[in-house]
Amino acid sequence: MRRSFAFALLLASVAAPALAQTPPATIGDRYIPAPWWMRDPVIASVGQVRVEIQANRAFVSASFQSVDRSVTEASRAAADQVRALSQALSAYGADKVRVETSVTTQPIYDQYRDGDGVMRDNTRADRIARYQADASVRVTVRDVALIERVYATIVASRPTSIGQVSFSLDPENSWKANLQAEAMKDARRRAEAAATNAGATLGRVRIIDPSGRVCQTDVLAGWPSYVAGSGQETTVDEVVVTGSRASGGANFIPPPPVNITPVPRELRESDIEAARLALQPPLQTLTDSACVIYGLN
Repeated sequence: MRRSFAFALLLASVAAPALAQTPPATIGDRYIPAPWWMRDPVIASVGQVRVEIQANRAFVSASFQSVDRSVTEASRAAADQVRALSQALSAYGADKVRVETSVTTQPIYDQYRDGDGVMRDNTRADRIARYQADASVRVTVRDVALIERVYATIVASRPTSIGQVSFSLDPENSWKANLQAEAMKDARRRAEAAATNAGATLGRVRIIDPSGRVCQTDVLAGWPSYVAGSGQETTVDEVVVTGSRASGGANFIPPPPVNITPVPRELRESDIEAARLALQPPLQTLTDSACVIYGLN
């Protein structure tokens, strides 16, 4: 029994070094060993593609304001103003135009002058003069062909303020797949041209790296550069176009004797057409890259 146990320990001690995984080099060494795919002559090729695509999302917001002595009436009036607009925009369907609405209410207090002559709010519950209700609508246009019509409808509803129209690009999965495929093809073309110019021919593929990080590895620079490799990212900037109008902000306080309660008005086709502006979605750039490593013959 003891001999069997001792024999098992001996086998374990012999097998342990073979099973242990050693790092490619010791931290602090000046250089690290080349990766396995560089033991034979290879060529690393980075394919890069770029395409301009029209923005496919548009955003715009507007707000309606109402002031009344009753908090209920102020909220109702603000909601009435935005209701006709919401119904008109919702008629396009949620797949083309998405509408988000909200109503907020805040008190407006009586004011007085302090000892220095500065006007201050008398922020006491029994000193509320009016209530200000703000109804906001945020519109996301998923079919940018409708943006001119949607914007004109908002203008025709006569809101208190209208935000800027902004555009962005939300790439579809098929676009990303096509870009990646073209990046691979570009990597092949570059590798073939480089090998031919150097008097060699391409061999079989060693590595395909869609992220492109393998081609950025610098094995001669030591640990810091070897660890800090990063891939190329696709970034799409949001483009903002002007052409909107803006009126008094939400901090405007009317004189106490006056009630601001706009009467809801129906949206007429003539008003909508009169408010139309040219709003052309801008072109946005999509880029992608891929790394393919070939052997050389």
